[in-house]
Amino acid sequence: MKFRNDVLALDDVDLRILGVLQEDARRTYTDIGKHLGMAHSTIYDRIKRLEKYGVIRKYTTIVDPEKAGAKRIVALMTVYTDPKDSETVAEKLCKAPEVLEVYTSISEELLVMAKVVAEDQERLHAFIANSVAPLSGVLRIRTSVITKKFKETSFSIFNGLTKSTLKKQTRNIGERKKNER
Repeated sequence: MKFRNDVLALDDVDLRILGVLQEDARRTYTDIGKHLGMAHSTIYDRIKRLEKYGVIRKYTTIVDPEKAGAKRIVALMTVYTDPKDSETVAEKLCKAPEVLEVYTSISEELLVMAKVVAEDQERLHAFIANSVAPLSGVLRIRTSVITKKFKETSFSIFNGLTKSTLKKQTRNIGERKKNER
């Protein structure tokens, strides 16, 4: 990890450490070091630096709500806003416990998109009618209730990289280590 023009630049080792942690954050420094062919002290130092600079924000557990017995419905809500109020609407939605994610987008109109969760349709309707619709700047709302989930994943440091790219990065790290000896 280095700074280039005051921007944090992660190297291949940092990326591989992050990849291992994203697969299983419970792995020990020693285990990660063995997996990557590095000393556990190097892994420890790198992880502490990634934490210090906010690259690693927290360690958490991902719970499957359905398997945990939580009854809920999930909806994607598109809020069409007056352009001057879109940021304010987005910020207010962020404060609602029913809202899991909030994004803004510009297409023909300025949009605020949110992933919303509720115990049932009645509570979803009440949230939208009582908490979202009255917000200043809201022009109209479209809500799509999720009926079937085909894929849900979180960001991975390796999203979008092909296996050949990963193998090449792994080879390059291995070759550098040999050359350093």
